[in-house]
Amino acid sequence: MKKSILIYGFAFLFVLSGFAQSSFAQANILELPAAQKTGGKPLMDALSLRKGERAMTNKALTLQQLSNLLWSAWGINRSDGRRTIPTGMNKQEAAVYVVLETGVWLYDAQKNHLIQKLNQDVRSKYSPAGVTLLYAVPAKDSFGKMHAGSMYQNAALYCASEGLANVVKASGSDALKGILSLPSGYEIVIIQAIGYKK
Repeated sequence: MKKSILIYGFAFLFVLSGFAQSSFAQANILELPAAQKTGGKPLMDALSLRKGERAMTNKALTLQQLSNLLWSAWGINRSDGRRTIPTGMNKQEAAVYVVLETGVWLYDAQKNHLIQKLNQDVRSKYSPAGVTLLYAVPAKDSFGKMHAGSMYQNAALYCASEGLANVVKASGSDALKGILSLPSGYEIVIIQAIGYKK
């Protein structure tokens, strides 16, 4: 009898442990609404309005704005998995990290969600903004910086269409060195602060 109780007790703890781990894993995922792929300003209007602006607030963007922004920068726009930007030989070797009050998140375009990679507020290391995007590419990829440039320009065009401010810089690209773990061989090459205009 005691042996049966002990076995059932261990089984219950095992199930409970699995549930806790599953709940913890889900807590590290931020689901995004589907990106709005129609609407916005006509392309020529957006190009006319595209510019760098440093005067912005640190008010958080809505999840819908964040989803639209990330899809513009690095989303999937075709059924074969290709992106909103061209990539050399379609290798798609780039990553977009999202700096929010809740930490640093990695954008997963295929699942349309964010994966938490750093659970601490590091916004003070960058310009005050609603969101800061960190574009990372393999250091040895000769096309990498070109890909990052395409991503930030797509994001800038979305900002122009949405009436948001944005500014791009390279200084501070090592601000999270030793804090944020990147894929092997990757480096952050461009930082883009985005927020509501002051």
